[in-house]
Amino acid sequence: MYPFVRFAKEMLKYRNAPRLGVCDLHVSSHRCWPWDLDPWVELNNGRTLTLYDLGRIPMAMRTGLIDVLRQNRWGITVAGNSTRYRRRVRAFERFELRSRCIGWDTRFLYTEQGMWKGDECANHILIRSAITSTQGIVPPAQVLRAMGQPELSPELPEWVKSWIKAEGDRPWPPMI
Repeated sequence: MYPFVRFAKEMLKYRNAPRLGVCDLHVSSHRCWPWDLDPWVELNNGRTLTLYDLGRIPMAMRTGLIDVLRQNRWGITVAGNSTRYRRRVRAFERFELRSRCIGWDTRFLYTEQGMWKGDECANHILIRSAITSTQGIVPPAQVLRAMGQPELSPELPEWVKSWIKAEGDRPWPPMI
């Protein structure tokens, strides 16, 4: 089940937090609860993806994106991701989510997030998001304009460009 109570807590906690620039870092603290665990008593990989929402959506609120989505009746959806798992997060451990938008292209916004235990990164994700309307995908430049922000993206890191290219080369529909 989606962690609605935790989500509401994060949204309330950051509702009056200082605004962030579009590419500024949002940091939040969390704990791995028993209902987040897999049979090996560590954070379930699927739940990890859900918990990343607890960093990404409050970050979007603090940048003003959520207000613009509501004003224009737009939505936001995950259009792809790549996750790297390196350290276990066990029951009751505290961790910090670090979230920031790193740029955009003509169709998608790119956000990176990390789940940190002290100085160690437990896992890291690259999220590709699309802003949607009844007409389809809203170009990020239009979204940034509506936010009163510069439309030109920061230069995307090479590893992100490589991932974008690899995703473009990936067959769709899959051949399985």
